[in-house]
Amino acid sequence: MKIKTVVIVFFVLVVAVQWYVPLKMIADSENILAYGTEFKFKTAPVDPSDPFRGKYITLRFEANSFKQDSVSGFSRGENVFVILTTDKDGYAAIRNISKERPEYVDDYLEVVLRGVFYQDGKMLLTINYPFDRFYMEESKAYPAEEIYRKYVSDPDSHTYAIVKVKEGQAVLEDVRINGQSIRELVMEEIGE
Repeated sequence: MKIKTVVIVFFVLVVAVQWYVPLKMIADSENILAYGTEFKFKTAPVDPSDPFRGKYITLRFEANSFKQDSVSGFSRGENVFVILTTDKDGYAAIRNISKERPEYVDDYLEVVLRGVFYQDGKMLLTINYPFDRFYMEESKAYPAEEIYRKYVSDPDSHTYAIVKVKEGQAVLEDVRINGQSIRELVMEEIGE
């Protein structure tokens, strides 16, 4: 009888953990969306890619590099902290990159260094953001990517991602073209 009780308790614990983990992830994302600082990350053109990659738009961002005065201490592939600010046009910009988690600052992200280069006695650090894919419903992903590619290459268009940032974490909320959500543009395109 004791073994049966232990098995039942163990089973209940396993089920509770299986529910807790995804619910915690959802709650964390919702918390960031509700209380995080909103940044507009200006996007840049993307190289053509293969059609089998999934149901999302691949994003690349203009603010993905930073010149550092020190010329040592960073290496490709390591996790670093990007402290964010906004530029004169209201788009996200990198204020600083640090190996240490910033204190007393909420507007930072933990990212991976993509490259470390030296230019004119300074170090140029390039990064990969953790939100470079905007997922959409299967039937709308391809038209969205076509619309995005059309506008991102146009110098008169303003394409950007709305990202909420809080204490090192980020949630990609929307992709906008000239102020309009890409979801709305797709609906107009496919006639829904």
